[in-house]
Amino acid sequence: MTETTETPWLRLHRDGLKVTALYTAGAVAAAGTPAAIAIASGLSWPVTLAFVIPGAALIVGGVVVFELVRLRTTRYRVTETRVEMHSGILFKRRRSLARERIRSVDLAANPLERAFGLTKVKVGTGETGSGSGSATEQTLTLDSVHRTEADRLRLALLRREGTADLDTEGRLATWEPGWLKYAPLSFLTPMLAGVAVGAVFQVADWFGKGGLPVEITADLVDAYGPWAVLGVGLAALLVFGAAASLVFQGEAWWNHRLDREPGGTLRVRRGLMVARSLSLEEERIRGVEIVEPLGVRTAGAGRLDVVAIGLKTNEEGSDLSTLVPAAPLAKTLAAAEAVIGPVGVALTGHPRAALHRRLRWAVATVVAAAGAATAAHLLWSMPALLSAAVLLAAVLTSAFAVWTAFDSYASLGHAASARHLVSRRGSTRRATVHLDRSGIIGWRIQQSVFQKRMGLMTLDATTAAGRGHYEVVDADEHEILDFADAAVPDLLRPFLVKGSAE
Repeated sequence: MTETTETPWLRLHRDGLKVTALYTAGAVAAAGTPAAIAIASGLSWPVTLAFVIPGAALIVGGVVVFELVRLRTTRYRVTETRVEMHSGILFKRRRSLARERIRSVDLAANPLERAFGLTKVKVGTGETGSGSGSATEQTLTLDSVHRTEADRLRLALLRREGTADLDTEGRLATWEPGWLKYAPLSFLTPMLAGVAVGAVFQVADWFGKGGLPVEITADLVDAYGPWAVLGVGLAALLVFGAAASLVFQGEAWWNHRLDREPGGTLRVRRGLMVARSLSLEEERIRGVEIVEPLGVRTAGAGRLDVVAIGLKTNEEGSDLSTLVPAAPLAKTLAAAEAVIGPVGVALTGHPRAALHRRLRWAVATVVAAAGAATAAHLLWSMPALLSAAVLLAAVLTSAFAVWTAFDSYASLGHAASARHLVSRRGSTRRATVHLDRSGIIGWRIQQSVFQKRMGLMTLDATTAAGRGHYEVVDADEHEILDFADAAVPDLLRPFLVKGSAE
């Protein structure tokens, strides 16, 4: 009771109201512009504004009032043993996390929040469950905290008694502007090019000219031919996508730093417009994953992801767990060694049957692509440009499928180092995971009918960290069982003994 009465309750910063008002006004203006254009096409501008402005003011006012209530009713405090937050008027909500269970403190601030010196603080315990809403119950978010207070909270919540050794502090990786050259080589480039095409059609539709891009393209085809228009168009889209990916990558990772701080904590700081800081307790780290997407790999680069308890994500490419963005592979490996120790190990290759399995899938893809292109030309009378695009897509798809079969087989490999289980797989996204053997809590063995006929087996190591499981795909069915038994002794041995007895 003494702790409860002596620890004062604190409120969120009042400038959060200004941030919400400005952000909402900008969002309403952006959303209202196409609506205003659509209305103005049938009405005069004074009448249009008479509809739009009051509605926008009502939305902004409602959101501001809601935010005012949230700021006035939210309180938090940090005691010797817990972090507590109370919020709500009609429906009271009380959140409480034990301090000894806190494993991460995530700070994030968008440009408006940075202008007012505010930060969003997300405190996590690194614990998740399978029940509905269980992941939410293990985090506590303080939205609109002053930057100074946020830093104080981060240091206080991650400090552990007996771990204040200043000699442990050091810089593990620093972002360099030259790393931006890898951004256009990512899959973000074609994705942003596709977004640009959709944006052109959307803007044309706002002005009632939805078919205008198609008409312009048809005129260009008549003047210059389908292949010329297709080639120039693809090149222009790729240039746009590359430029946009440079902007996105620069904004996300500018001024990136990976530091080891006193107390056994890794801290990742990054961001140009939106500043973000993530602090992780090293005790919860169960390994790293060196990810080499196809384009980045051709340039001799890769990124470093952490496998940590409480950072579960099923989204490949998500930057939530990224310690180092796409960088020269030597720097990525150096950062990995600084985090978990030596990562150099010779990998055991997989049987040729694994290659034959991938070639079968490649042949099936070639047949499907050729069949789809043939059926499209037989069933529909397509313009010359569309016909050229279909043929080009079929040829590129077939060639890529065959190449991927060989490349993905060459990437397969596994090994066991002194501390880690190492597994590599993938072609378009080659990933090498170094998983702490002491963090493996179980094995899942999978063997399809086709794998059984070819003498192959997939070994899945389950863990409480990262994605929750990491696979050794299409390995020799006899060798991989001995490998699993040697990697984590006694975990699989009872089943192996039982199998041999039969």
